[in-house]
Amino acid sequence: MKSVSHIQRSVPMSAKQALKGVPLRAATRTQWHAPAQKKCRAVSMPMEAASASDDEHTDATAQTATVGWDTILHAAVGEKNILKLNDQSMEQFTKTRLRLFAGTSNKPLAEEIASYMGLPLSPVTIKRFADGEIYVQILESIRGCDVFIIQPTCPPCNDNIMELLVMIDACRRASAKSITAVIPYFGYARADRKVSGRESIAAKLMANLITEAGTDRVLVVDLHSGQGVGYFDIPVDLLHGQCVALEYLASKLGNTDYVVVSPDVGGVARARAFAKKLNDAPLAIIDKRRQGHNEAEVMNLIGEVDGKVAIMIDDMIDTGGTLAGGARLLKERGAKSVIACATHAVFSPPAVERLSSGLFDEVIVTNTMPVTIENQKMFPQLTVLSVANLLGEAIWRVYNESSVQVLFK
Repeated sequence: MKSVSHIQRSVPMSAKQALKGVPLRAATRTQWHAPAQKKCRAVSMPMEAASASDDEHTDATAQTATVGWDTILHAAVGEKNILKLNDQSMEQFTKTRLRLFAGTSNKPLAEEIASYMGLPLSPVTIKRFADGEIYVQILESIRGCDVFIIQPTCPPCNDNIMELLVMIDACRRASAKSITAVIPYFGYARADRKVSGRESIAAKLMANLITEAGTDRVLVVDLHSGQGVGYFDIPVDLLHGQCVALEYLASKLGNTDYVVVSPDVGGVARARAFAKKLNDAPLAIIDKRRQGHNEAEVMNLIGEVDGKVAIMIDDMIDTGGTLAGGARLLKERGAKSVIACATHAVFSPPAVERLSSGLFDEVIVTNTMPVTIENQKMFPQLTVLSVANLLGEAIWRVYNESSVQVLFK
């Protein structure tokens, strides 16, 4: 990876450029030099708190005045030239304030994000003791820095959630200026309401834990339901991972006659939004009655699929029972072929066996969760798309305090 000191921020990109993987950083090595100016009074840089006695502190204050970054910039380049600093030059003064940390749940995705942003992953030690307790130590100073912790809470869900909480606590105790939890997959998102009496709402509990640990903001991809954002008492940026699949499908299908299918009534809003962006495609709905957890029975189909390519849209694939039952019904109703598209590839057994049974021509997922090489070899119909560009651009926009939702317009 190139040295961070020579990599510069480019102009903001459009959503289409971000999804196509256009590099966010300039490839050329450039270095800004301040023009020669008249001699000016020396100033001291802003310093962290020193461990001096009260008398020494009083003497130091009397001799040297601590100034802010604006004064330093004016002294360095002069009043006339301060406006000439472009985005690349300004980043030379601010880039060291951003820190990327990766947990152990999906290290390849974190490395892709860091590569896209042109930044290294900051060093951290994460290990587990013999009794299962988690130990985290930040290996560099992050005092006053904006920290982004990349850690999806995928299986083993409880271990990864606890690891995220301990990392947040370590960064908070290291005096980070702000902490953003980047959670590509949010575990317990399906436990977002009470279906019967005396049930817990674990999604709200997880939101409380993440907030109380010291998080200032959350970046999450495709929650099970949109109202899950309201469970957090801190700002949440909800990214739509399925927009990554939109361009892939648009280029793949071309002028093919296709229909977007919602596998259940609860996913109609998601499927309708996807169909609208996919050239305003027609919509079909599968009426599903759930008999128990991870068990589903397909009852009826609303809409026309005869002779068309059916694209089933869901937020995740767990055991694959819902999609497999829906694909079977679509084939019975005359669908030409069936494509499954989901953001999160949970793939709990026997998902791979169901999805590779011949019901689907292609199954499209993203890498919000790690997909093992063994699953990809056993499952030739599987296509894995990367959300690294989307997450990397969103992190830059959060850091620069610019709009994130513009990525989805």
